[in-house]
Amino acid sequence: MPRLAPVHWKTLECVFLRARFSFEAQRGSHRTYRRKGTPRPVVIPTYRAVPVFVIQNNLKTAGLSRDEYFALLEECR
Repeated sequence: MPRLAPVHWKTLECVFLRARFSFEAQRGSHRTYRRKGTPRPVVIPTYRAVPVFVIQNNLKTAGLSRDEYFALLEECR
């Protein structure tokens, strides 16, 4: 399995949009996304390279596995 690597925020946004999250709001450089059944929103900072720890935390919040993430990432590239 490939390692997680920093990605552009628009790529990460595409992953979560394909996972049925919808854009909710933006405050400064942070965009929030929600999906029914998810207890907390996913927050994506608008950085050129979103750090790995942010991606990991968002995957945990969303309940997505690494395999699901990489499958969605391939669709977005």
